[in-house]
Amino acid sequence: MRTALVIGTGLIGTSAALALAGRGVTVHLRDHDPARARTAAALGAGTDEAPEGPVDLVLVAVPPRHVAATLAEAMRAGAGRGYLDVASVKDGPRRELAALGLDTAAYLGTHPMAGKERSGPLAGSADLFEGRPWVLTPTPETDTEVLNLALELVALCRAVPVVMDAGAHDRAVALVSHTPHLVSSMVAARLEEADEAAVRLCGQGIRDVTRIAASDPAMWVEILSANAGPVAEVLAAVAADLDETVGALRALQAADEEKRRAGTAGIEDILRRGNAGRGRVPGKHGAAPTAYEVVAVMITDRPGELARIFADAGQAGVNIEDVRMEHATGQQAGLVLLMVDPAAAPVLAAALRERGWAIRQ
Repeated sequence: MRTALVIGTGLIGTSAALALAGRGVTVHLRDHDPARARTAAALGAGTDEAPEGPVDLVLVAVPPRHVAATLAEAMRAGAGRGYLDVASVKDGPRRELAALGLDTAAYLGTHPMAGKERSGPLAGSADLFEGRPWVLTPTPETDTEVLNLALELVALCRAVPVVMDAGAHDRAVALVSHTPHLVSSMVAARLEEADEAAVRLCGQGIRDVTRIAASDPAMWVEILSANAGPVAEVLAAVAADLDETVGALRALQAADEEKRRAGTAGIEDILRRGNAGRGRVPGKHGAAPTAYEVVAVMITDRPGELARIFADAGQAGVNIEDVRMEHATGQQAGLVLLMVDPAAAPVLAAALRERGWAIRQ
């Protein structure tokens, strides 16, 4: 791939353009708002000048409801040899293109499983896709050259290709992405009118659950509108679990011992099922989940403290598998939670103590 046209310079489009441009591809940028394309160009994502002729790859990175129309316009203009999109739903655009009478052999729907709470070109990053799954949804009609262009794009962005049926993809993202976003928003919505004293008690748990609720509502209306059916099905199953859980909690307040036992059993069931589901979430690098031990280190909010912890862990010969931070309320301090192999935990704790760090038991 030598040339590409990226249509849509939001987070995903700009990030893909930055990755391609950084690896020697001549990238042309187009957006309905020329100022966004100019911003992406100023960041090094390419040029906002139109290509002189057909490019190797046209990458459409616009909201789901505009994908088919944007693809159709580019295809009718003969803008490229192959056409991809990166929308978070895949079945609809292909059906719409076919309904418009366009040859779908030159088109392949894709979806990089990466993103941020922020949107727009300024949020773009050339390494956004590194190590992340990038779904490809070819059909028997997909031209081999187009599939190869898609695989080259994924490789240049250093992502991991995953081939799926378009409908299966839409059902999967409804389960692992779209419904969780709605549920996160519902939990966060409870805080809007909450008493200030209650909000001040927020800890890491509520921050984890509500993190993705900070995303752009307009963008998510677009996404959910394009995948409403599958999301509604998953949410209906969640609602059924909620109804049963509410009933179980009510039963725990009953005077009757048998009802309380039934309530306890109901709560235990949903918690155990949650444990089982969480256990299926892939671990580091997509491998099977691994149980790590946590070494909790007290840290002050000063420049260089994190770097010093990591350097001390490296000198102790311990690999940090994952890391989280918990900030103390009303203090310029907190906890760094270092996830390590269980056998390495006592070694790391001892080494950090020797270097003056306070270890939380």
